[in-house]
Amino acid sequence: MERHIRTMDDVLALLDGLFAPDADRWTDRGAAWWDGFYADRSKPVPFFVANPDENLVSWLDRGLLTGGRALDLGCGPGRNALHLAARGFDVDAVDLSPAAVAWARERARETGSDARFHCGDAFTLTEPDLTGPYDLIYDSGCFHHLPPHRRVTYLALLDRLLAPGGHFALTCFAAGGMGSELPDADFYRRARLDGGLAYTAESLRWIFSDLDEVELRRMHDEPGESERFGEAFLWAGLFRRAG
Repeated sequence: MERHIRTMDDVLALLDGLFAPDADRWTDRGAAWWDGFYADRSKPVPFFVANPDENLVSWLDRGLLTGGRALDLGCGPGRNALHLAARGFDVDAVDLSPAAVAWARERARETGSDARFHCGDAFTLTEPDLTGPYDLIYDSGCFHHLPPHRRVTYLALLDRLLAPGGHFALTCFAAGGMGSELPDADFYRRARLDGGLAYTAESLRWIFSDLDEVELRRMHDEPGESERFGEAFLWAGLFRRAG
């Protein structure tokens, strides 16, 4: 007989275990799934391109983001991290997948970028890998792969690493566009996440209500020949922590 629940971490680990092993894409155990996803670089996956998110470029061009230290969560092959470094940010980027990080490091060498890429679980990495505080924490497609209870962990990471006056930005599945729209409780009954969770604008505003909203909109669709990545089924949100 086990009676081992004593801390919030114990509760979160218990809830993690309610999901089937192949549903786990948010801890180190999910690294193998992502390695398989990134194994064939020739796949027609829109975000395999080296182009940065259109909303990120827009925020930089409009002066809403102005430099400093940046952390890219779930960086994949590094397209946004490399763009931030090229725009003058001191960049740390992290991903679970060794294959994704290897690809990102190759791109960094090819472009002469000094962005630093770390392989591991952003929620458990600490110094010397992720030192904080960061003036920008950017997430392009990581948040919507978290089960509902791990939003607690995510918000704790923001609280720990985001500098006063710093910005948090994300892209994630938009309700009515892509992702599952089931109620949170149903994911625990089904033991899977159905590829990712969709969010409404109201739910994002509630989850990140400790931050000030700067802009929340749909991403703009970008044509194939564009130098930016953009898909209208994703939200693009920019928030600021009070100084």
